[in-house]
Amino acid sequence: MNEPAAFLKRTVGGALAIDGKAASQALLQRIRAEVGPLLARGLVPGLSVVLLGENPASGVYVRAKGKAARDLGFRSRQYDLPASMGEKELLDLIHQFNDDQQVNGILVQLPLPNQIHTARVLEAIRPEKDVDGFHPINVGLAEIGELGRALIPCTPAGAMILIGTTAEALGLSLSGMEAVVIGRSNIVGKPIARLLLGRNCTVTIAHSRSRDLPAIARRADVLVCAVGRPELVRGDWIKKGAIVIDVGVNRVPAEGLDASGNPKSRLVGDVAFEEAAARAAAITPVPGGVGPMTIAMLMANTLTAACRAHGLPDPKLT
Repeated sequence: MNEPAAFLKRTVGGALAIDGKAASQALLQRIRAEVGPLLARGLVPGLSVVLLGENPASGVYVRAKGKAARDLGFRSRQYDLPASMGEKELLDLIHQFNDDQQVNGILVQLPLPNQIHTARVLEAIRPEKDVDGFHPINVGLAEIGELGRALIPCTPAGAMILIGTTAEALGLSLSGMEAVVIGRSNIVGKPIARLLLGRNCTVTIAHSRSRDLPAIARRADVLVCAVGRPELVRGDWIKKGAIVIDVGVNRVPAEGLDASGNPKSRLVGDVAFEEAAARAAAITPVPGGVGPMTIAMLMANTLTAACRAHGLPDPKLT
C-alpha cells in the first residue's frame, strides 16, 4: 500500500488495532483503478455465486459479495437454490458456468447440504474460474510456490496482506520471523501457512491435539488463529510485540434482550481481544479485521481471472 500505516491508527490496550475495513477499501480502490481500462474495452469481469438453502449468515455474506462486484462494475449473478437440490443439478449448473465466456469467477457458498459431496462440487469448477482458490490444482500450484499461476483462497490472501503491511508499518521484516498458525483447515490454516512460508517465515501449524498449545503460541512473532473457538487464545499466550491475526468469528450470548424480545448475542474472535491487546504490537479486531478483506480478495481474484481469460497481465494490486 502507498500508506501502509493508514489502517493502524486506533490503539486499544497498548496495541495497534488493524482496521480491516480501511485496508479492504484501499484494496477495492486499487481494483477499481485496474478494472477501468477493461471496462472501457467492453471486457466486463463476471462473477456467478451459488447459494443453496436459507442460511441467514450465508445469505448476508453472498449479498455483500454481489454488491461489491456491482459497485466495481462487474457482471454479478446470484443463484438462490433450494437446500433440497440434488448434486447432479448443481454440477450441471457449474458446467454451464464453465462454458460461459461471460463468467470469469464461480463461487459456490459453503457449507453445502449433506446430500451433496463438497469436494466433487469444488473439483467441477474449472481452476481458472475457481475464485475461492479451493480447486486441487490451485492448491497444488500454491503448494509448490507458483503463486503467480494460482488463485489463492480469499481469507488467507487478505490476512497475508494485513500481516505484510502491518510488519512494514512497524519497521519489521517477515523474513526469519517465527509464525504460528492455530488451525489446520484447508480453507484458512494450511493456505496461510503456505503464504507465510513464501515470505520466509519459520512456520508451525498447531491445532487442538497439539501438546502445550499456549507454549507454542508464545513463540510466535506472527500468530494466526483460525479454529472457531470463542476466545480460546488468552493474553498470556501472546509474545510481547507479536502481530496477532484473529480469523475466528463466533457468536456468543450477550446481556439483555433485543427489540424482538430474543436474547442478545455478540461476535467475538478466537482471541481474547483485550487481554491480547495488552501484549501484542498489533491485532485484528472481530468484527472489522480479516472479514472485510475476504470480500475484497474475492473481487481481486475475479479481476485476475478475467485478465487471464483475455490474455492480459495480472492486475497490479499490491
